[in-house]
Amino acid sequence: MLLIYTHKITPRFTYIMKHLFGKILGVEVTLTTKVEDFIKHSGAKITYSKQPLQNEFFIRSNDLLYEQGITDLEINIGDWDGTPCFFATGERSNIPFDVFAASFYLISRYEEYLPHVKDEHGRYPVKDSLAYKYNFLEQPVVDIWMYKVLDALLVQFPDLVYKKRAYQYTSIIDVTTSHCYAHRGIMRSLGGLFLDVFTLKFKRVFQRVSVWFNHKKDPYNNFDYLINLHKANTVKSMFFFQFANYSTFDKNVSTTNNKFKYLIKSVADYSVVSLAASYNSFSNLEILKEEKRKLAAVINRPIKYVRFRYNRVEIPATYKALVDADFREDFTMGYTHCMGFRAGTCSPFSFYDIHLESQQPIKIHPFAVHNYSLITLKNEKAIFKKLDALYHQLHKVNGTLVTIFSNELLGGKQRFNWMNIYETILKKYNV
Repeated sequence: MLLIYTHKITPRFTYIMKHLFGKILGVEVTLTTKVEDFIKHSGAKITYSKQPLQNEFFIRSNDLLYEQGITDLEINIGDWDGTPCFFATGERSNIPFDVFAASFYLISRYEEYLPHVKDEHGRYPVKDSLAYKYNFLEQPVVDIWMYKVLDALLVQFPDLVYKKRAYQYTSIIDVTTSHCYAHRGIMRSLGGLFLDVFTLKFKRVFQRVSVWFNHKKDPYNNFDYLINLHKANTVKSMFFFQFANYSTFDKNVSTTNNKFKYLIKSVADYSVVSLAASYNSFSNLEILKEEKRKLAAVINRPIKYVRFRYNRVEIPATYKALVDADFREDFTMGYTHCMGFRAGTCSPFSFYDIHLESQQPIKIHPFAVHNYSLITLKNEKAIFKKLDALYHQLHKVNGTLVTIFSNELLGGKQRFNWMNIYETILKKYNV
């Protein structure tokens, strides 16, 4: 058991210590404010305060974990053996920065509570993030820091017991457009046909008509192939289906279409099926609840997992809504157009609401790669160069890689053969 002494135990302090040691390192941790208990403890121990008690393992504390609410903090980026860090501590500290406060800052998404200008979809801009500005977005710095802390502790306390975790890979398939031409309804189908003819896209006209008359399979209907691919590579996969009413940003097949319902049920027989929440549900709790209820009725089982259209997250309102809608796990934490770790970590974590100063009953699974973060790269060599670097980082900390691809991209005609790239990803990064 690891004993941590501090002068004051706060909800923030408890939250981050339990997560960093318990969830990331697998170390049993106890917290105390009693000096006599700390001195008597013969095992591994840390003092986290302004001054050390004796000659023990000491990390000088920043004030962040003892405050309430939000303040505009001054942050200066330093370096810890090649890894960026902030909240420097001084010479007497065993660790040159307050790793606990810095981890809380990133994982709680503290910076997203600060005033900022949202993008056209109401999202926090990646370029405003500390990780992007200081070029550590593609490093799971929280996990890297904690493994360095573990190494330092083991030097002083070689008998410290910890549970080594294993690297994991999860593939998410986003299904916001299940079919390109099929099951779209008469008016939408005819509108699409006239638009193709008017814009002289005769190849699409031929494909569209071939699908309508069952001469050709819909290009986006690659679900059987994906299921078999995941099975062959023993990949943990999840399919997030949009099941919403038609709107400007939500254009999937109608929720009343029986063939669409049958597709969802058939996928659910082989993989986890969850909700890709619609654009409109982002700001309407009742719509979110209704989409969840309808999808659960299709697959005849509870819907536990969710991710929002266009990776829209507003801190903390989004997670309050998900708790109210009785979701327990979210897969929206990441950036659409940039690879990396929005919360500075590759490890799932419970959401901490700074407004309420309490941990919330929803687990956040950060993703590192969205397919739109890859499409702007020059060639396949550039794609795998970036993915290899990311994979190497994650293997060093036995972390979790979550990728998001859409059936639409995998089935469409692009300058790259995305299905071939996806197959290579499954083979290379699932080990």
